[in-house]
Amino acid sequence: MPKSRIMAFTWATVKNLFSKPATSKYPAEPIAYPEGSRGHIEIAIDDCISCGICEKSCPPRAITVKKPPEGTWAIDRMDCIACGYCVSVCPKKCLHMVAGYQTPGGEKITDSFQRPHMGEEYLKAQEEKKKAALAAAAAKKAAEQAAAPKEAN
Repeated sequence: MPKSRIMAFTWATVKNLFSKPATSKYPAEPIAYPEGSRGHIEIAIDDCISCGICEKSCPPRAITVKKPPEGTWAIDRMDCIACGYCVSVCPKKCLHMVAGYQTPGGEKITDSFQRPHMGEEYLKAQEEKKKAALAAAAAKKAAEQAAAPKEAN
């Protein structure tokens, strides 16, 4: 009986000697991810309008969007399940599913991005727009009041 076991292993050994290696040459050659692999989410923050639809559609609530004036978009990579719902509902198509994975780390990190035009200049421009709109509304109201007595006479 011991002879038959030795012969069985001998066949496997000879077969493996003359076949290609079963493992990949990963460090020397980059991994080719198969089509349809999920990977991770990336954002083109310049195109984002901070609408928050991606945040509402995220099942594990891994995405956080703060509307202007902050204008930030953040994703907790440890909570993200890479389902792609946020990518499919984004109206500006600024979210993309990228093949490959983030480098693992020992700490739970939230990646945060801020729209570049959401700083002090944005706040000043918004304040000027509000003032101009208020001035236009006041001028329209004054014009209507000035025209009202003339119509009454």
